[in-house]
Amino acid sequence: MTRSPTLILASTSPRRREILATLGLDFTVVPVDVDESPQDGETPGDMALRLAVAKAAAADAHDNNIVLGADTIVAIDGRALGKPVDKADCLAMLERLSGRGHKVLTGVALHGAQGSQTALSETDVYFREISRDEALAYWQSGEPCDKAGAYAVQGLGGVFVERIEGSYSGVVGLPVFETATLLANAGLGVVSRQ
Repeated sequence: MTRSPTLILASTSPRRREILATLGLDFTVVPVDVDESPQDGETPGDMALRLAVAKAAAADAHDNNIVLGADTIVAIDGRALGKPVDKADCLAMLERLSGRGHKVLTGVALHGAQGSQTALSETDVYFREISRDEALAYWQSGEPCDKAGAYAVQGLGGVFVERIEGSYSGVVGLPVFETATLLANAGLGVVSRQ
């Protein structure tokens, strides 16, 4: 008798855990450490997919396990914005995003005994104008310190978001539609499990 596959989330992100738990799936969290440095000539979308695959591969998919990896990239003018390294970097990012649109790309990868599959969520996010004082107060809140693009749409940073075109959950860090599709393709249907 074969046991049902164990789903492993290759991420310690609380946001990804919350989204996956909302889907009613049982899963185990396995922290992974991959080099997130961009490669020469790599587009933000390619980078998001490459890192999602690397994270899924870093968590061992032995036996009947299925590993889910994801990576979110905030990009403006075709350039990826990472996590701010300090206050000056955060303020520069927020100034760059202020009053403009940018893209949030989340790559999702599922790796198991039957191979790997990937999906990419691309969302357009539009910010209102952000004053220097608001950006400084936001930095002092501590929220942007570990966030790609120096903001969290699901937190205080949401006050800067004028509108979103695409996947809100993708901006948070795990696009529900793409993730559910990959899981269903791997035999872990979300809705059919109810």
